[in-house]
Amino acid sequence: MSWQGPAWAYPALESLHVMGIALLFGGLVVFEARLLGLARALPLRALARLVLPLALAGFGLCALTGLAMFLSQPDELLANAAFRLKLLLIAAAGLNAAWFHWRGALRVEPADALARAQGLLSLGFWLAVIICGRWIAYV
Repeated sequence: MSWQGPAWAYPALESLHVMGIALLFGGLVVFEARLLGLARALPLRALARLVLPLALAGFGLCALTGLAMFLSQPDELLANAAFRLKLLLIAAAGLNAAWFHWRGALRVEPADALARAQGLLSLGFWLAVIICGRWIAYV
């Protein structure tokens, strides 16, 4: 089964998905850069209160639009290796973020070595998610 809606609907979903990626990844790049030691004059917790809700909103938009796109062609996507890897990477990124917050890493400033490593890992996971998302159409 494949897309059966109006011709404009799938490209609209894709456009909203890209906007969600921009919010999610853009917010994380700013946060992780501060976590890694850039712009030390900005308090980490204050910056987190600004950018992490935007990143979460971007994730929510990606999840909703991604689910809608998935429902338009579930069999094809489940058979796609890039799609399956993307889902695995999203889960890994989520577990990394949950662990970061669960251990209270935002309460420690400057960030400890594990927090910095988790920040780099987060950026790596999300970059890989974006790359896999692009590869879905070509695998």
